[in-house]
Formats: sequence, C-alpha cells, structure tokens
Amino acid sequence: MDMENTPSNCQSKGRSGNAAGAGASGGLYGLGFIGALVYYIVHATSFLAGCLGVLKALVWPAFVVYELMAFLKM
Repeated sequence: MDMENTPSNCQSKGRSGNAAGAGASGGLYGLGFIGALVYYIVHATSFLAGCLGVLKALVWPAFVVYELMAFLKM
C-alpha cells in the first residue's frame, strides 16, 4: 500500500489533499469547450462534420497554442 498520499503526509508537505485550490482554469476551459462546441456544431454541414466538431472542441487549446506559436514565429 502506497503511504505517500495519506492526509497526514499531504498536510506535512503543504498540500491540502483535495483539488479545491485548482483555480479557475477548469471553469475557463469548460466555458471555452461549450463555446467551441456550439461554434463547430452550428457551422457543421454534415453529421460527420458535427462529430469532428465535437473532437475539435475537446482539443481547442492545442489549436490556440499552435496558431500563437506560428504567429510569433517560434
């Protein structure tokens, strides 16, 4: 049994043992996902394009980072 993630060890290392301190990034990603999903579904011209839109909505941050790096010529 792995004992390194017990509550007493988490508290002694400065961790609370829960994910409440994760910040707003999850909410921001969720709103972005919903927005991207609506955008891709509305602009889909076929069922297959709609399915591809759902997949694109899941990975939209990768598209943003790629385009940003291309814009900055990195």
